[in-house]
Amino acid sequence: MEEKQAVLVVSFGTSYLDTLEKNIAAIEREIGSALPEHTLRRAFTSGVIMKKLRTRDGIEIDDVPQALTRLQQEGFSRVVVQPTHVINGEEYDKLCKMAKPFTERMQIVVGTALLTTVQDYKDTIRAVMESVEPPEEDEVIVFMGHGTAHYANATYALVEYMFHDFGWDRVLVGTVEGYPELPQVIDRLHRMHHIRRVRLHPLMVVAGDHAKNDMAGDDEDSWSARLEHEGYEVRCVLRGLGEYGPIRQLFANHAAQAYQASLEQM
Repeated sequence: MEEKQAVLVVSFGTSYLDTLEKNIAAIEREIGSALPEHTLRRAFTSGVIMKKLRTRDGIEIDDVPQALTRLQQEGFSRVVVQPTHVINGEEYDKLCKMAKPFTERMQIVVGTALLTTVQDYKDTIRAVMESVEPPEEDEVIVFMGHGTAHYANATYALVEYMFHDFGWDRVLVGTVEGYPELPQVIDRLHRMHHIRRVRLHPLMVVAGDHAKNDMAGDDEDSWSARLEHEGYEVRCVLRGLGEYGPIRQLFANHAAQAYQASLEQM
């Protein structure tokens, strides 16, 4: 009997149906194309988002234990679990913890987050530079990352350093819930005396709540409003990383690498 294989793509999730399709679903399709012999499944890790989709839209999405239980019941014996997380932070740790009990029942291999190895950083920076217009002479690109209390928050500083090393020295990276935050970004902008314009991009897989509200919202506390108050001309680009083809390919590469690792474990 042929062994049944699946790839479970795990995302934090989003309640915005447009960005769900343009980012998460697009990454899932790319991963599915990379592993055509695998059955493609979806899971989210955010209980809040899954509840909102269920109550508001009648959309049922499995969490990780539900998805793995379903796969086990359907007779799948080998599963690649590929996250769409940007960093190996709290959500990635939670995913690994939820998948671990199932390793006694199925052969499971968990792929890595987008930014894991030094080569991942290089590939990701190049992918973003291929997908985003370079900054003009009087313009800075500010990428908004999520940020975390997890030690993986150091990722964001490394991303900024590598942009500079790759020639984009007018790039700054800030976070919503980590360090550096917007005040530190503004301090750095003030030291760049020739800068008059700021372009805001999310450094997140989806352009969801943080991008649409914290970054580009009409509230006076949004990043765009606060930067305009500082005298900058601000433009917001509401595109998640999942909308960039080269980034989707990197996630697919991670899934393929995880699958190859599972073959070597046999």
